[in-house]
Amino acid sequence: MDRQIVAVYCICDDLLQALHHHNDSQCQMNDAEVMTTAIVAMLYFRGNYENARAHLHEYGYVPQMLSKSRFSRRLHRIGHLTLVLFAQLAEVFKQWNEASIYLIDSVPIAVCDNYRIRHAKVYHNEAYRGYQASKKRYFYGLKVHLLVTQDQKPVEFFLTPGAESDTAALEGFRLDLPVGAQIFGDKAYNHYLVEDVLRECGIELLPMRKRNSKRPLAPWLRYLQAYYRKRVETAGSLLERLLPKSIHAVTPAGFELKLCLFMLAVSLNCFLYE
Repeated sequence: MDRQIVAVYCICDDLLQALHHHNDSQCQMNDAEVMTTAIVAMLYFRGNYENARAHLHEYGYVPQMLSKSRFSRRLHRIGHLTLVLFAQLAEVFKQWNEASIYLIDSVPIAVCDNYRIRHAKVYHNEAYRGYQASKKRYFYGLKVHLLVTQDQKPVEFFLTPGAESDTAALEGFRLDLPVGAQIFGDKAYNHYLVEDVLRECGIELLPMRKRNSKRPLAPWLRYLQAYYRKRVETAGSLLERLLPKSIHAVTPAGFELKLCLFMLAVSLNCFLYE
């Protein structure tokens, strides 16, 4: 754990230096330490900032630890840098993925159970009530849409309300991939227009076909889909392992920031343990 904490701090500090990010001269706790504290909370304390703050301060990693409210304000102020760091790690994972095979899927993240929707304080809209087919249950919250390499290393993600379908969310992916890349997904990603546009760019989208599909796939491609389907589900489980039973947040921005930090923690895990 000690080595991982030091490695996370070095990565954050190197990123901020590369971006020419300057801390205020009066700051006793720099932004790299703020980012490190938040990431450590996701990696080892189920997203609990207080436990991470106490641990890093007690063991001397951050001698000048901010108070709870000041830490929260500082973290929200630099929250966009978590996405920058995720994007930099994604570029590394793309270079490692020589086969250029990618997997696409979504992971539902519940704010609360259905029977507590009326009392939910973070979100107040039916757009956030989604259906999880694998567990045959409704949930209230967001979806994390994932694009990962064949080795379950995340290269892209974004959030949508839980009710939005995977087919509609497909148009939200940037899909900044090398020419010749292949993307495998389940039946929810059958979108002929997107497939045609990507093919013109040299990228193949190969979702599992329905029985009445007008574009059936070759048998060898169906075999690969069944093989890679298990891997993309494993990638979703890497995120779920870090998540607590319920994510504590007061505002939608705080909830979404924690989800972004959890995704960054998954990415850093893949990078540090490669």
